[in-house]
Amino acid sequence: MSERKVLNKYYPPDFDPAKIPKLKLPKDRQYVVRLMAPFNMRCKTCGEYIYKGKKFNARKETVQNESYLGLPIFRFYIKCTRCLAEITFKTDPENTDYTMEHGATRNFQAEKLLEEEEKRMQKEREEEELNNPMKVLENRTKDSKLEMEVLENLQELKELNQRQANVDFEAMLKQYKELEEEQRRKEQEEDEQEMKAMLEQAQNRRLLVDSDSDEEAAKPRPNPTAQTKPTDILQEDPQPQSKKPRMESWERSVGKLSTKAQLAGLVARRKEKEKEKEKADPALENGMETRGTTASTGSLPAAAAAAATSSLGLLGAYSDSEDSASD
Repeated sequence: MSERKVLNKYYPPDFDPAKIPKLKLPKDRQYVVRLMAPFNMRCKTCGEYIYKGKKFNARKETVQNESYLGLPIFRFYIKCTRCLAEITFKTDPENTDYTMEHGATRNFQAEKLLEEEEKRMQKEREEEELNNPMKVLENRTKDSKLEMEVLENLQELKELNQRQANVDFEAMLKQYKELEEEQRRKEQEEDEQEMKAMLEQAQNRRLLVDSDSDEEAAKPRPNPTAQTKPTDILQEDPQPQSKKPRMESWERSVGKLSTKAQLAGLVARRKEKEKEKEKADPALENGMETRGTTASTGSLPAAAAAAATSSLGLLGAYSDSEDSASD
């Protein structure tokens, strides 16, 4: 790697630098350089504003027959960003600045003009003092008066600052404590007022609740014992009495019982007859017992269905017998 970065070149013993040909370049040759605008300017052709720091690819050349203390002066050529008009400016080493030549006008140079005016006035004063000694005395008296006025103004400012600096910290603390106590007292009064308002509202609500409870007590209350069983609601007939009740299918085939009394009488007769048969035939009792055991040992739904069908058949037979007897 060190061979790549060689700092010392090899010169042979018969090397003669006078034999190296020199390039003959013109003195006013131009170079392409990259620079930024040194000040704010405005194009004269289109009125475009070019701010300070705008970058350009400029052409640079050395100004002929112009120099300042042996320092060369350079000229730069740039183009407007909008209309491509040529703008030129050159260096000013005397004032460490740049001067505009043509193609644009320089903006915001009030400070520079003020400095130039001060320099001009200073130069004129020096020329007057050089030829007129009385002018020197007048200028000195003016300067001394101006200096005295400045010192007086400075002394007044110092006294004013000292007056403002004499602060009574104890008075400030006392005033702060008084303000704090007053604010605390106001907060306590506000809290008491809020508490009173809340108590009044609670009392009003309590009075309203008591009046409502008295009115409710005066109203008649419904009898809660009217419906003792919760199933009574289900047994109520939701249909109006004007409508005709629907006839079930088993009523059409078997028949409808007229009243509950008749059904009770039939059941009573059936029981009496069974008792008479049991007294008459003890073997029947044994058969009923065996039938009951088989029904209990069998499936409950089948036994219930058989019992329901047998009871329906008996009821139909009894109703037919009663109808024939009445006829």
